[in-house]
Amino acid sequence: MQSVREEESSSIDQEPRSCGDNSVWAHVSPLLSAACSDLNEGELIHGDNFNLFAAMSALEIMDPKMDSGMVSTFYSIDEAIESGFAPVPISSDRTVDVQCIIDIMDHLLACEATWHMGHSLAQTVFSCIYVLRPERTSSHALLHSFCRVIRATCRALVSVVSDARTNEEEDLFTMTYGLPFNGDEDGKGLLLLNAVEETICRQLRACKATSSKRRVFEELEPLQTNPQLEEGFCKALLCRIRFRKHFLHALNCMRRPQGRGLELARKHIAYCIAELESVLSSVEFLSLETVENGKNEMEESTTGSGRHPIGFDPNLNKRLSAPTPPRAIKLLSWKKVGTSIFSAIDYYVKLLHNLDQICAFKLEPDLDAVLQFVVQFQKSRPDLVARAHLQLLLVQDGKLYGRDTFLTICARSLALDVTKNHGLHLNEYILQLNQLMINLLKILCANTPWQRRKLGKILNDWSIFNVQMGITVGHMMQQVTTPRTPKNGDKSALILNHIYGWLEEQIHWVALRFLVLGFDLKLYSPSEYCMVYWYMYIILWKLAEKAHFRVLIIVHTEERKAKKEEDYSRDMAREDRISLWVLLLKCQTSLAQGLTVMIAALRNEGMCLKSQGPFNTENEKFAQHFGLLQKASLPKYDAYESFSESTCHARLDYLPVYECFRDAQKMAKEIKVGYANDPDKLAEVVGLEQVAEHNIIAVNLLCQDRCLKVSFEFIHHPHFATAVLQEKWLWSQMGLVSQEPALFATSIKENILSGKKDATIDYVVEAAKASDAHTFISQLPNVYE
Repeated sequence: MQSVREEESSSIDQEPRSCGDNSVWAHVSPLLSAACSDLNEGELIHGDNFNLFAAMSALEIMDPKMDSGMVSTFYSIDEAIESGFAPVPISSDRTVDVQCIIDIMDHLLACEATWHMGHSLAQTVFSCIYVLRPERTSSHALLHSFCRVIRATCRALVSVVSDARTNEEEDLFTMTYGLPFNGDEDGKGLLLLNAVEETICRQLRACKATSSKRRVFEELEPLQTNPQLEEGFCKALLCRIRFRKHFLHALNCMRRPQGRGLELARKHIAYCIAELESVLSSVEFLSLETVENGKNEMEESTTGSGRHPIGFDPNLNKRLSAPTPPRAIKLLSWKKVGTSIFSAIDYYVKLLHNLDQICAFKLEPDLDAVLQFVVQFQKSRPDLVARAHLQLLLVQDGKLYGRDTFLTICARSLALDVTKNHGLHLNEYILQLNQLMINLLKILCANTPWQRRKLGKILNDWSIFNVQMGITVGHMMQQVTTPRTPKNGDKSALILNHIYGWLEEQIHWVALRFLVLGFDLKLYSPSEYCMVYWYMYIILWKLAEKAHFRVLIIVHTEERKAKKEEDYSRDMAREDRISLWVLLLKCQTSLAQGLTVMIAALRNEGMCLKSQGPFNTENEKFAQHFGLLQKASLPKYDAYESFSESTCHARLDYLPVYECFRDAQKMAKEIKVGYANDPDKLAEVVGLEQVAEHNIIAVNLLCQDRCLKVSFEFIHHPHFATAVLQEKWLWSQMGLVSQEPALFATSIKENILSGKKDATIDYVVEAAKASDAHTFISQLPNVYE
């Protein structure tokens, strides 16, 4: 050990030695030791020629996914330009020049789509030298104007996402890494692009003109030198230019306050979709030209032609992106190839359809309609850009759509008039409620995992606010002297009392949303379905009760107004809409109750696995899934104890199992009539009806044979499971009936017996009940005979 120390000390004292390449190596340990001895605890070394950022950027871990000091082709942008990496013009051959520009346009589309999906701006769009230094392309009008519009589009999107703050999971989106992002000339990009578009349109008309009209265009210089390719290249450029132009126009229109530009934005979105189709149509022309020249370089291409674009280097900005180590980025391909399931074109088609959905939304001051729209919109799994636009539309300046306060929205939900109660707008609880509603709408516009986490957390805030408001409103209502002839102060108390009831309804709606998102995220195992549906039943039952109470308030208020004002017209459409909503909640309540009892019965009879594991007990799993709800006092009693008591004695032959599913089936049939003009709601109700029907049949079959294997799958509805029985057993119980008319010439009993000749009349009746035909047959003159 001593010899080792002597060697170390001797090595420290050695003089600096040459390494043979004019460099001198010196031992720095003494210097570092001396520096450390001078530092106090918590201090860092500071120097004019040293900074931590540069030091971390110089580290080489030799892992391409983590290494921010990877060796790249060029040290800087200037070095790349000097080496001729991004020439202007790209080629002296104008045909090749046009081909390369189209490739750049296509690759930028793929880069931008990849950036939207959460990757770094520095390694996607701004990996293009032409976009980084647009002033270099000023002599090339087409390339210059296109790059300016690309930069303006990026700036508009960063502004939207930054203002909406929906990028919790996509922090890379808004990071600009010190890039030259805010160019003063970018605002003129659309004007320049319009001029270029007009020139190319004239060139297209010139190449399509007949010989008699060609003299008019003789002075116009063609796009490139090959007359046979002129029309194809002109069309390919025009559709790409127009897509860029209309896309930026659509983004700008959607940012107008209070939704004033939505109608115009829809027109631009329609143009974008049409131009994307033209872009896809041009791929055949571009790829044919590439194949003829033998230059198809990429299997999963990021360009329509299949060639590699000029002027791109994803490692060019590595020093700017040091705060987040550069990852190995695979850009979205131009179109679906092989195993790829998503392409840049697919992304933009989906984005445009999502933006069109937002623009088509009627901006009514109806909170129920807003919440239902957001939930329906989220079913399509919109990406960050679409969700950011939706949030900015809904919440502007602390108001819904930037024009209606949430007190007004809440009062409208209860058919109350608050226009004369000016002091109510400044009430402490109304101001807090306003902020809670703003936060809720922002959370609902977030991605699904983040949304569920935040909903669970804000439930506690809502619950605390509910308790505080309940105490205050209770004191205020005790001071109301004559409720039938209230004074101004009494009116405020009555309004706050109604709002307090409405608040409880919203709390239970948030809790229900929290629970169903667990199904979307696949957080529940089949062994936990029983406890989940029990909790859903409790929340749905309370939510339906509060919603029904709101209907009574609305009807009472509307009737009172109609008596006072002879010409007053009741809003029957709103009453019908809320009544349908209440009936839908009751239908879901019955389904949740039926599934709870059914699964509990299967567990108790050993036909379904209990929620047991080697690590967590059922009680612990219950707390893990519903701890946030219990913290918010939903329900206000011991939830797990109640769950255990209500499910421990369930049996398959328990009559309420049938009643729950039959009630749900009956209500679903009524609701379908009301939602006949709403395809989305109608599809959901049909799914609920099918769940009820299939589970009725499943319970009947399970009662007959307790040895059946059963599983639960979401075949008809994403949140309510359908019992699926073992397939082999089902086939053995089925009879094949031919479709000859002679079959129906006999009695109903003999028709049913054709599936099983030795069956008794009791079996025939049970079979009819299982197929939901017994009630109909019983009303016939001869019944089964």
